[in-house]
Amino acid sequence: MVRVLAVADEVVDSLTYGVGIDARPDLILGAGDLPFDYLEILSSLCDAPCVFVPGNHDRDLRGYRRGRTGWTRAGLPSADPGPRGAINADGRTVTVAGLRISGLGGSRRYNDGTNQYTDTQQRLRSMRLRCTAALRNTARPHILLTHSPARGVGDGDDAPHRGFDCFHPLVRSLKPAVLVHGHVHPYGTRPEDLPIGESTTSMNVVGYCQFDIDPATRDIDIVRRRHGA
Repeated sequence: MVRVLAVADEVVDSLTYGVGIDARPDLILGAGDLPFDYLEILSSLCDAPCVFVPGNHDRDLRGYRRGRTGWTRAGLPSADPGPRGAINADGRTVTVAGLRISGLGGSRRYNDGTNQYTDTQQRLRSMRLRCTAALRNTARPHILLTHSPARGVGDGDDAPHRGFDCFHPLVRSLKPAVLVHGHVHPYGTRPEDLPIGESTTSMNVVGYCQFDIDPATRDIDIVRRRHGA
């Protein structure tokens, strides 16, 4: 079993002191819109790797490249643009802590902010993710990590919080065990984990959710969670 601590959108101060964490997670997942130093603290505290995707309130991380000599942007040396030591899974599939994680960050475009996409733009990004997995003959991921939910599966009715239609064919193609997302604040409610596709569960982790996942059987067991404010 791999123990995962998934967080999104709202800082839970108690977690930075280890309060509320059941045993030690093997992996930290960040589903966007969190201070990068928060993810760094959780990763350091738990001595666990961190995989994240950017949300619509995060800085623009496009154009950065990591080479042998460090980070560059437009060919010039640069500091690590994201959480230090973390892995940005946006638009790709990574294998960390024994789990395959495919990622797509960002929200629906509603102004000129960063990490926002039209339906067409996000559909093209999702198609590239699917094609990359197919070309590399990558086994289907255990987790699809996104910032926004799929349309009609735990999303909102207002323009900024509507989910993406293209996540439905993406789930059908990749067949992850779980889609982990943030972006939609519960405002005192307790969002349910919802089915999407044939065998995938969509999980809103605003606040945090700690769960165990068996890489072989892909079974998931919720250990502890706190819904956002």
